[in-house]
Amino acid sequence: MNNVTGLTGTSTADLLKQKSKIDTPSTGGEAFANQLKSALNEVNELQENKEVAVADLATGQVKDLHQAAIAIGKAELSMKLMLEIRNKALNAYKEIGRTQL
Repeated sequence: MNNVTGLTGTSTADLLKQKSKIDTPSTGGEAFANQLKSALNEVNELQENKEVAVADLATGQVKDLHQAAIAIGKAELSMKLMLEIRNKALNAYKEIGRTQL
């Protein structure tokens, strides 16, 4: 028989107090905006790398075809992901707008 001792239950009120200490609305919004800005900057950087790789391919200056193909693939996937996230966010916004209060 396994006896577990020393465990105490946590009430909902205690959990809510802990949550309010961890995550305040102003900090959460700013953190989300910073994350979003960082992700967009990363997508932009990958797109710039892709443009350089494509230009190198066009001019024949490419040193490693495999690395160029990887740069192009990363840029394509990151753009698709960003567009899907945008579409999901817009759908959520529209759904909230349709919600009756």
